[in-house]
Parts: sequence; structure tokens; C-alpha cells
Amino acid sequence: MYEKFGELDSAEEINRCAAAQKQEGDVQALISLAKENGLDEEDAKDYAEGLMDELCNPLTAALGKLEIECAEYKIKGVLLDWVNELKQMAMESEEFAIAIRRKGKGLDGYIAKTADRGYKERCIVDSRIVNKTTIRGAIGNNEFSIGIPDRKTRRELAEEYYLGKEGAK
Repeated sequence: MYEKFGELDSAEEINRCAAAQKQEGDVQALISLAKENGLDEEDAKDYAEGLMDELCNPLTAALGKLEIECAEYKIKGVLLDWVNELKQMAMESEEFAIAIRRKGKGLDGYIAKTADRGYKERCIVDSRIVNKTTIRGAIGNNEFSIGIPDRKTRRELAEEYYLGKEGAK
């Protein structure tokens, strides 16, 4: 995931690395830095040409990291909804955007924390509902359980995981 430049801890760290590449005149390295961090290749070119003062800011650095992790973990379905919630939280709070970018904090940890909570708080789907599903052939008329935390709990878990703020149960 971060093969060439390593996992960078912040927008500032990315920008320092970008400035060094720009000073050396290495546009291809700037483009590689941008791609590795989920940033736009055109922004890297604009930065190299002096059209931008920085390659990224805390929000674009956070969103880029989430994009790279989505691709790495092949995120889709309900998990993509969870990532979109993180993106929204990053747009609402620069502090949260900065926290997403932190080295060692990633979708793997957040999704694991959220899945753990869902499993602990799962609920049983009544057999009368099961009877109306198309999965009945696989499970018969048996009840099964589902565990996905609600949006409020997911936000609390995100703050707890990324910011270290206790708020979830």
C-alpha cells in the first residue's frame, strides 16, 4: 500500500516530501507520491508547476488515505457506507481529518472495531421474516442473527478509534 514513500503521518509530512521532490525537479516522484497517498495526479503536476502552494491539506490527505485503503481492502456494500460516513466526518472536522491520516490508524482497525460491536449487539431475525427471504434455502426456517451498529454508534466508534475519545458504550 505504501511501498515507495511509506505511510506518512500527516498532510504536513506529505507536503514536506512533495517539497523535496519538487526542489529536485522530480515530477515523476511527485506523481508517485500523490498516487501512493490517494491524491490527484493532476494536483501533483499543478504543484510541480507552482500552480498550487501545497500538494494536499488535511482533508484531501484524509480522503486520499481512505481511497487507498478502500482499494486495498476491496471495500464495497455496507462497508462502503461506513467509509462514506468517515469521509463526511472528515469534512465536518479538521481534527477528525488529521486523525484519519495518522500513521497506524486505518480502515482495518475501524472496521474491525465496528464489526466487533455489531457482533456483540447482534439481534435475532425472527423465523417469520426468514420465511420471506430468498436465503431460506440455505438456512431452512431457522432464525439467524445480524449485527450492524447504528449510525450514531458508528460515529462514536470512529471518534473513539481515530481520536481516542470515549463516547461509545
